[in-house]
Amino acid sequence: MRIIVPNATGGFADICARLVAAKLTEAFGQQFLVENRPGAGGTLGTAAAAKAAPDGTTLLAVFDSHATNPHLFRDLPYDTLADFAPISPLVRGPLVLVVRPDLGPNTVAELVALARSRPGAVNFATVGPGSPARLLMELLKIEAGIDVTMVAYKGAGLALGDLVGGQVDAMFATVPSARSHYRAGRLRALAITSEHRSAIAPGVPAMSELYPGFVAEAWVALLAPARTPPEIVARLHAEVSRILLQPEMKERFADQGVEAAGGTPAQLDRWIRAEIERWGRVIRERKIALE
Repeated sequence: MRIIVPNATGGFADICARLVAAKLTEAFGQQFLVENRPGAGGTLGTAAAAKAAPDGTTLLAVFDSHATNPHLFRDLPYDTLADFAPISPLVRGPLVLVVRPDLGPNTVAELVALARSRPGAVNFATVGPGSPARLLMELLKIEAGIDVTMVAYKGAGLALGDLVGGQVDAMFATVPSARSHYRAGRLRALAITSEHRSAIAPGVPAMSELYPGFVAEAWVALLAPARTPPEIVARLHAEVSRILLQPEMKERFADQGVEAAGGTPAQLDRWIRAEIERWGRVIRERKIALE
């Protein structure tokens, strides 16, 4: 049994998939192995899963890019919706808007005021055209009517390192990657992208307090190839749902700055469709393309 993860070892989806794989191994009594297939914005591993035999022996752990790639790639080697059978959401977690402390702003409103007073002068680190770091910045540009300079990085770790070092001014980052920095005062956390304030980032305001509806989450979900027998999907869903309710798993996910996000296959299907539609509008409006 294998779970294909279409990004590199150590990434957000990889960590979550390995936690679930270990528990599935216990539940089924046979080894569930995580197979990393990074490349082409997650499309290489996703294509491999789409072509796999629909017998339950190959699963796919997808994340944010699964919903944005249909708008960024002209010819995907798979159909994002038709070629997969949803099993279950795994985790969801907000991102946090962080700035270097000497930039000045203590709130999102102050950051927006700074950006308006100096168009193009504030530099935002981004990671890939379809990443949450990029899309959330584009959404903020739309909501706040500001002009900032994007600085593209090949990885979130590199971007965060330069932000801490003062080479760039701000970015949207995952909570676990930024938490130690803003707790130590190396960065300043201005807002979190959850619907409300969250225990994941105590004391940090929600973006929606200033811009209603400004809500976004990093997420990971489990899929199977299309035409996987319904009874296999149902068994996998039942076991994953049970795993996500375990206190140990909730604690492990909390350490990653996310929450277990169980749900039915139908709910996952609706979630993915809504994400495709939502970010498609942003990508089209901002004319975002692969660089």
